[in-house]
Amino acid sequence: MRFRHPDGSTVHLAYCTNVHPAETLDGVLAQLRDHCEPVRRRLGRDRLGIGLWLARDAARSLTTDPASLRALRAELDRRGLEVVTLNGFPYEGFGADEVKYRVYQPDWTHPDRLAHTTDLARLLAALLPEDVTEGSVSTLPLAWRTSFDAEAAATARTALTTLAGRLDALEELTGRSIRIGLEPEPGCVVETVADAVAALTAAPASGLVPNPGAAPSPGLAPSPGPAPTPRIGVCLDTCHLATSFEDPRTALDSLAAAGIPVPKAQLSAALHAEYPHLPEVRAALAAFAEPRFLHQTRTRTAAGLRGTDDLPEALAAAGHHATTAHGLPDATPWRSHFHVPLHAPPAPPLSSTLPVLQDALALLVGGPHPRTSHLEVETYTWQALPPESRPRTRARLADGIAAELTLARDLLTDLGLKELP
Repeated sequence: MRFRHPDGSTVHLAYCTNVHPAETLDGVLAQLRDHCEPVRRRLGRDRLGIGLWLARDAARSLTTDPASLRALRAELDRRGLEVVTLNGFPYEGFGADEVKYRVYQPDWTHPDRLAHTTDLARLLAALLPEDVTEGSVSTLPLAWRTSFDAEAAATARTALTTLAGRLDALEELTGRSIRIGLEPEPGCVVETVADAVAALTAAPASGLVPNPGAAPSPGLAPSPGPAPTPRIGVCLDTCHLATSFEDPRTALDSLAAAGIPVPKAQLSAALHAEYPHLPEVRAALAAFAEPRFLHQTRTRTAAGLRGTDDLPEALAAAGHHATTAHGLPDATPWRSHFHVPLHAPPAPPLSSTLPVLQDALALLVGGPHPRTSHLEVETYTWQALPPESRPRTRARLADGIAAELTLARDLLTDLGLKELP
C-alpha cells in the first residue's frame, strides 16, 4: 500500500511475511498464493506491499538461479504484490516449534550473516518495483548480549563496514539504494535506540562491550561501533521500543541528533500488564507464556529497567523484592515482547502498547517530512497467541492481517497522508 505524504513523497506500508513459515522458494511462492494475495483482495486494493522474509535456503536459490529470481518477480506482479523491504533478522528456522535463542544465530560475528545480508540486498535491488529506487533490509542488532566481547565487537564492526561498501557498489551497478536497519531488541547487544546511537556513532577504536553490571536486564555501556553511514541505520520496532519503556520522542530525537537514518519502522504492539501483582493479571499473562518464541519482559523500577529473558522467568518468582534473574518486581507495570495483533488487544486485565505505536508513527511520518518511507506491520505471533485467540484457518488469518493493515492505514490517513491506488 502506498501513501502520499503532504510533502509529496511516497510512504510504503507492508506486512511482514515471517508470519507464514517457509524455508524454501517453493514455500515463498505458496505464501504469495495462499496468504498475500487473499489479504490484498480483502483490502480491495490492486496492489499490496509485503515485507518479504527470505530464509537462507530461499535466498540462496534466488541468488544462484537468475531464472528463479525472474519468476519470483513475475509472480509478485501477477498477484498484485510489491516488495520494497525485506526482513533479514531471522536466518532460518523461524517456523520451528521452538525458536527462542536460535533466532539470533548466526550473528554479526559470523561470516554467514554478512553473506546472507549481502544476498538479500542484491535480491531486493532486483525485486524493487520499476518506479522505486530505495529499498531497506532489517537485521538483528549485532548479537545476543552474552559472549559478546571486544573481539566480537571488532568482528561485527568490520562486517558492517564491509557491507556498507558492498551496498555502495550495488547502487553504482544498479541505481538502486539499499539501506540496512539494525533492529534494537530486548536482550541483545543493542537493546534500545540509545544503545544503537552509542554503537553507530562512537569512535571505532574499540568494541561494543556489554555492561557487566546490567543484570538481569541487559544493557550497554556507551561504547563504540561502526561510524555513521547513510547505508546503516536503525529499524525502529515499536513493540521493542515499548517493551524497553523507551519514549518515542526521545528515541527519535536522539537518532536525528546523531544523524542516524531510519530505513524502516515495524509497526507492532507489546503486551502490557498495568498491575502484575494481581493474581488475575498473572493468570492472564501465563496464557501468553508459550514455548516457541522468547518473550523478554521488562519493568521500570527506582533502580532502573529490570528484565528477564522470557515471560515464564518473570512469572516464576515475581514480587516486590525479587532481585534474581528468576522473577521481576511486580509493583510497577510489566511489558512483554509479544507482538499482539494491532486491532485486537488482549482482553482486560491486560492491554497492548498501541498508544506507543501511535506516538511513534506520528513522529515518524506526521511531521513536515517523513523520517522513514518504509513501514511494516510485523505481527508474527498469531499462532503463538492463547489458543482461543489463534486463527484456525487461512481465511481467519487473512482477515486478521487485513484488519491490522486497515488500522495502520487509518492511522496514516488521520496523520494527513493520502492513500494511493
